[in-house]
Amino acid sequence: MTGSGGDDFIIVPMEEQDIPQVAAIDQLSFANPWSAQSYHFELTVNEAAHFQVLLAPPAEAARQVVGYAGFWLIVDEAHIGTLAVHPLWRRRGLGERLLVALLGQARGLGAASVTLEVRAGNEAAQQLYRRHGFVEVGRRKRYYQDNGEDAILLTVRFQPEVGRAEGALKQDLDRIERCGS
Repeated sequence: MTGSGGDDFIIVPMEEQDIPQVAAIDQLSFANPWSAQSYHFELTVNEAAHFQVLLAPPAEAARQVVGYAGFWLIVDEAHIGTLAVHPLWRRRGLGERLLVALLGQARGLGAASVTLEVRAGNEAAQQLYRRHGFVEVGRRKRYYQDNGEDAILLTVRFQPEVGRAEGALKQDLDRIERCGS
């Protein structure tokens, strides 16, 4: 994925070798970070898990993880479980790149909707999600254990794509209707 200003950030599937960097970013980003073992489980055992990393441009360093995100796909619903960018790389639109990549991957895998929880006090994240069609569908009272803050449950539903066969059928019905009148 190429960024603006010639920054060649790429988003690739998370690998086991990325776990130490991901866990370090997690520690810097969240009050209740996941353990390295949790990420190992998601990558090696959980077949519903889809995790990505955002790598810095090659000129910066070899396989330098600057952000990551992941979701679980259950039937036709994707649930984003985590998304973070290293504090030194924030405010560059990288979180948005990760979100867009996850949404595209989820849709490509057949998700009809994507959900996530966000802290009620995290206005910046809420604005990002709303820019991409997420709407509030509920609230989880005292969801966050570190301070008892509520979580806002956000969901975006994908519009079904009209397949080629459906589109052709609609055109045929329109033509028949016009001929019959």
